[in-house]
Amino acid sequence: MAQVLGILKTPEDTAAALRSLKEAGFSELEAYSPVPYHGIEEALDRGPSMVRLFTLIGCLTGVSFGYFMQIWVAYDWPLVIGGKPFASIPAYTIIGFELNILLGALFTVLSLMFFGMWKTRKGHDAYQPGFSGDLFGCVVSCQGDQIARAQDLLKRSGCTEVRVVES
Repeated sequence: MAQVLGILKTPEDTAAALRSLKEAGFSELEAYSPVPYHGIEEALDRGPSMVRLFTLIGCLTGVSFGYFMQIWVAYDWPLVIGGKPFASIPAYTIIGFELNILLGALFTVLSLMFFGMWKTRKGHDAYQPGFSGDLFGCVVSCQGDQIARAQDLLKRSGCTEVRVVES
């Protein structure tokens, strides 16, 4: 499978190139950008990140463990407190909240590392150092008979350079 790389100057042109490629039926698209730009994200249409799900799981785990730990300790080591219940939920809210924040943050960092570093360690043969400076890149993965069509679409979208990168 070959990759067709188009180098562009502006984020608007990159988003327009991605939209035209998507309309033409290409589905395996990648974009390189030195700055965040919502138009590029909307053109790729990847949906929300899975990181937020792991953050929610971490927060719920933290608050559940915070309450469970305190209630368990209160019943394991009962203190005479004048007829009041051993487990007092309002008093345990602070610890539950703190563990909510702690485990939510840890799960977020771990999921960012997983999705950002390990999961995306596929070949980046089309990457150039200029994509971290002032250039934008649009990469299309396609079969041999679609290469010419992808090159034509990228040239019409305003690419300063279009070339085939073998992966």
